[in-house]
Amino acid sequence: MPEGDTVFLAGKVLDKALAGKTLLRGEFRVPQLATTDLAGRDVLGVGTVGKHLLTRLSGDLTLHSHLRMDGKWDVYRPGARWRHPAHQARVILATEDLQAIGFRVHDLELVPTDEEDRLVGHLGPDLLDPQWTDKLAERAAAALAADPDREVGDALLDQRIMAGIGNMYKVEMCFLLGVTPWTPVSEVDTTKAVALGRKLLKSNAWRTSQTTTGDLRRGREHWVYERTKQGCFRCGGRLRVAPQGAGYQARPTWFCPKCQSGPAPGG
Repeated sequence: MPEGDTVFLAGKVLDKALAGKTLLRGEFRVPQLATTDLAGRDVLGVGTVGKHLLTRLSGDLTLHSHLRMDGKWDVYRPGARWRHPAHQARVILATEDLQAIGFRVHDLELVPTDEEDRLVGHLGPDLLDPQWTDKLAERAAAALAADPDREVGDALLDQRIMAGIGNMYKVEMCFLLGVTPWTPVSEVDTTKAVALGRKLLKSNAWRTSQTTTGDLRRGREHWVYERTKQGCFRCGGRLRVAPQGAGYQARPTWFCPKCQSGPAPGG
């Protein structure tokens, strides 16, 4: 699933393309919205909350979408060839000079703008909220600390605690905190964890590439994430990888036994 900074950037691209313009075409290719036509509505702006995209339209209407594992929004000039098959298009929003195509996007729903909270109100503080405050940081840290026996890696992925962290940032945050993802939350400085999560997402929010090491060169972007063959970027040691989470929510989770302390599957 895309990280919060990927969704944030997608929202900014859509906002730049659509905001302040009138839709000449607003077509859906999903059963529940197949008869809905948004043509004639003005796009007031596109915002994000965690991993949720909110396209706000005239007439007190908001289009909600979620990328999940495979969704993507692309912007094209009229007549340009799409980079994905037409049968994967779920929504088309076209103005006079640009068209935004949502390929394989999920959770498509139209709601009154003043009811957006029922879609995103359950989320914790958005780590990329432009109105971020110390109070929001304190709220996220308290929510993270509320279940002291919970595995920290599992808790970091809980969007109800703080919104925006995906598996890559979870893995890298645990490395930078010096603990394995299976470490109980009680053994982690939750204030430091929240600050670290916001710092990492902010540092990558305005570009398509992501790094947690500060190095964007290929093979040097991450400390342990997906570095099974290369080893730990810090010590060079052999990494371990194990699933964390139950059932379909299980995610491959890398860690360095030398650089990170705490419990891990298999001892």
